[in-house]
Amino acid sequence: MRSLILKAHIWLGIIVSIPVLAWAVSGFLYAIPNTVEGGKVEVIDRSRVRIAASEAMEKANSFAGRELPTTALTLLMRDGAPHYQAIGGMGADSILINAETGEVLNTPPPNAATRFFRQAHFYYFAGSWQVTLLLVFSALASLSAATGIYLNCVYWLAPKKRAVDSRTLREGG
Repeated sequence: MRSLILKAHIWLGIIVSIPVLAWAVSGFLYAIPNTVEGGKVEVIDRSRVRIAASEAMEKANSFAGRELPTTALTLLMRDGAPHYQAIGGMGADSILINAETGEVLNTPPPNAATRFFRQAHFYYFAGSWQVTLLLVFSALASLSAATGIYLNCVYWLAPKKRAVDSRTLREGG
């Protein structure tokens, strides 16, 4: 029984490690500056910010023609000018609001490298299967952890049990 669980644990570890390794490598590459679009971090010139965050949100809502369900509003430098980026407002896209002039535009689509790294890191190229794969690999990782705990318990507790059993036999009990 123990050898079956050991083999299952090893195979589960191998299977579960593949997406974890892909996630780690893509995250590492995603974090290297200039690897993907937006990887360059620029200091924001605060003297050029003339639009308040609340006004930027009003402009984004006006641009969209409705109240946007914005999940994040970020101030960043883009093409040498400060911009607010409203994320989550129009589907998967975001809206840019120039913090200097108030001009509003859709965020241009990302380049091929950025799309590749986003797909690799956040979605595993899974498309509509993303949630299913996440559930399957989560279950496999849980099973791998459970078999590892079992094997550790057997390893650390078994010698003690054998010692108790042999002492009991010697004592005639």
